[in-house]
Amino acid sequence: MNDLEQRLHYPLGDALPESGRCLEVVPGVKWVRMTLPFALNHINLWLLRDEIDGENGKIQGWSIVDCCIHKEEAKAQWEDIFTHELDGLPVLRVIVTHMHPDHIGLAHWLCERWNVALWISALDYQVAKWGCMGPTAFGGARAADFFALHGLNDPATVAQIKARTDYFPSLVPSVPEHYHRLLDGQTLRIGAHTWRCISGYGHAPEHMALYCEDLDVLIGGDMMLPRISTNVSVYEQEPEANALALFLTSIDKFLPLPADTLVLPSHGKPFTGLHERIQQLHDHHRDRLAEVLEACTVQPCSAADIIPVLFKRPLDLHQITFAMGEAVAHLHALWYAGQLKRMHGTDGVMRFASNTAT
Repeated sequence: MNDLEQRLHYPLGDALPESGRCLEVVPGVKWVRMTLPFALNHINLWLLRDEIDGENGKIQGWSIVDCCIHKEEAKAQWEDIFTHELDGLPVLRVIVTHMHPDHIGLAHWLCERWNVALWISALDYQVAKWGCMGPTAFGGARAADFFALHGLNDPATVAQIKARTDYFPSLVPSVPEHYHRLLDGQTLRIGAHTWRCISGYGHAPEHMALYCEDLDVLIGGDMMLPRISTNVSVYEQEPEANALALFLTSIDKFLPLPADTLVLPSHGKPFTGLHERIQQLHDHHRDRLAEVLEACTVQPCSAADIIPVLFKRPLDLHQITFAMGEAVAHLHALWYAGQLKRMHGTDGVMRFASNTAT
């Protein structure tokens, strides 16, 4: 556990849910953990005790929050959970915090399996639908061209990125045809409790966290993680976004919540110390921005030049695409703040230089 983590508190200690089983974190809220085939090797999913109005009275059951990627192993784990953890009750709805594959990948299967509706923000639903369209959607040549514009010119890496035309649909083959829209400030009655939607930007198009005042629990999704800094990237779909500024503004929306709120993150362990973690994230990005500004003061830098400034470890292809997006996000934050100027080189590469550099 690093120094920053030691300033947080983990009420469940080192306990983790077993495969196909749950841990109850508070009454009526169960923790599911599934593996991922990435460097970030797991995702946390949640079951909320629920009830809805039926034709003959109240129907008791559960709401699922987030789904895992589309893979047979995850389906098998869900089937074990349905058998052993639902107390013989049905799933009543599927809620997705945002459109990234580890969160929405099995939403179509879960909704069909239980004949229930998907609940998600409108923007994330539409972007997920777009991503399922295949080679004409995310990745491929357009992503490679965007990264080349920002200095990624290693032929082997560029070729691999161009070949990733089916990355999103391989993990999210489909999304439900219909959905219920989640809006910032909207409240959902889930079982005996009310949960309020809190929108967040910079990590996903329109991420929705859920806060329950009765339980003092925040399902933070990817907006509030205890161990790592959430990926905040700029990509080819919105090439001049100021994603980092959006993210830092968004996490401040959690400051009015009590300091001892139990945070249920998508990765890592449930923790308390919300205000401390918000400050840690601000400090982290302040320090990284200072490092980027210093590098651009020495000489004009592309995003590819900034990767070793932000990341001190070797990166695989999956991580390089995230790292390029993060590097652009940090450069754009300084550019929009007026601390960097942007220039197109004769080699076709976008570089950024300090406004004080001579």
